[in-house]
Order: sequence, then C-alpha cells, then structure tokens
Amino acid sequence: MIDFSAFQALVPTRLIADAPTATPSIWEMVTKGGWTMVPLGLCSLVALTIIVDRLIVTRRASVAPGSLVAAIKESRHDHKSALARCLASPSPLAAVIAAGIKSERLGRAEQEKIVAEAGEREMRQLRHRVRLLSVLPQVATMLGLLGTVLGMIRTFTVVAASGESLGKTERLAQGIYEAWTATAAGLLIAIPVLIAYHVIMSRLDQAAALLDNGAADWLEASASMDTSPLAAAQLVRTPLAQPTHDPAHPSNGTISAAVAQA
Repeated sequence: MIDFSAFQALVPTRLIADAPTATPSIWEMVTKGGWTMVPLGLCSLVALTIIVDRLIVTRRASVAPGSLVAAIKESRHDHKSALARCLASPSPLAAVIAAGIKSERLGRAEQEKIVAEAGEREMRQLRHRVRLLSVLPQVATMLGLLGTVLGMIRTFTVVAASGESLGKTERLAQGIYEAWTATAAGLLIAIPVLIAYHVIMSRLDQAAALLDNGAADWLEASASMDTSPLAAAQLVRTPLAQPTHDPAHPSNGTISAAVAQA
C-alpha cells in the first residue's frame, strides 16, 4: 500500500485552512461589484421584459390563430363574414387578410400592394423593441468591463497611497475579486440575452412566412372566384413570394423582407 503521509507533510496546513469553502452568493456579488451593478441590473430587467413580451406575441397562436384560419377557409365565398371575423381578431394575419378584403374591388396589383404594406406594418409591430434587445448584450458586456477597470484603478490607488498596505496581498486580492465581479455579471447577462435575441429573430422569420402564406392563399382563393380557370392557374404570388437577396434572412416574400430591416 502506498503511504501518502510524506506527500501530506509537504502541503501547508495554512493553505488548506484558508481555502474557500463556499462560492459567493448572488447578493454578495451584487454588493461587491461596484456602482456598475446598478445599470447592469436595469439592463437585465429591461431585457427580461422585452424577451417575455416578444416570445408571447410571436407565438404561432398569436400570429395566425388556428381558429381564425379555419373560419376564413369556411368564409372564402362570403367576404362580408370573413371581414367580420378578421376585424374581431387582434392577430396580424387577420389585419393582413382584412386589408386584402377591403381592397378587393381594386386591381390585382393594387390589392397585392395593399396586402404587402399591411404585412409590413404588422411585422414592424412584431419587431417592436427587438432592436433595443440586440443592443443590450453589448451594453452589459461593456458595463462589466468598465466596472472591472474602475475597480482595478480604485484598488491600486488605495494600495499605492497607503503605506500600511504594502506587502498585504490580501487587500489587493480582495480588490481584484470585487473588480472582476462586474465583468462576470455583465457576461451572465449578455450571453442569455444574445441567445434569446436570435431565438426571437427566428420566430419573426416564421411569423413572416405565416403572413406570406396566409395572404397569398387568400388572394388566390378570392381571385379564382372572379377569373376563369385558366387565369387562376396563371396567377402567381409575385409581390408576396419573391425571394429576398439577403442570405442572412432566407425567408421569402415581401412581408418576410420586412424582417431584414431589423
């Protein structure tokens, strides 16, 4: 059997006794991070509010409720009933189809333009405050770095100005610990917010696709009632389904292109 007593004798008992036994609590990190922890806390609250709000409004059930889609399919031959159902629904798809119904007496090109404009307005509403959310990760990171720099400056200033602090590494280590707490807090806020931002952008792409498909289906169905079978077969979704040229946003359609402006 191997005797470890010789190795244990080489380990200073002071290091073992002084080793930290528990990680600091969140409250300790907040109180030791300096004044930059206040704006970091505000950033986290603002980000949480925007994330929860956008996750709710970009749900499929909020953008294109299944009950509305089924009701519109049943009322395709009764535009007055379909318009009433759309006006009673607060969903973006209802607003887009309502715009198409109200402009049905105009030419095909004008009707498609009005539908596309309505879709872009709805996408702007869905993108509300998303740009602010995209900025918060950088702000949180920079605030954390600022807190670290200010904490290091304050620590070395105190150590240099006090003759009694010379040789006392405990005080210097404590100051460095407090300074780096701000950076850790900034990263803990920035990373989840950045992930949530990309998740919301993905859901915006899906919402734009739902509006594109719903509007195009309605236009084709309404046009087939007023045109010959040959004209209906030649009908294309030109304004609503043209592919965008932005590789970062693969969604197609004029309504989907509104997401690229975010």
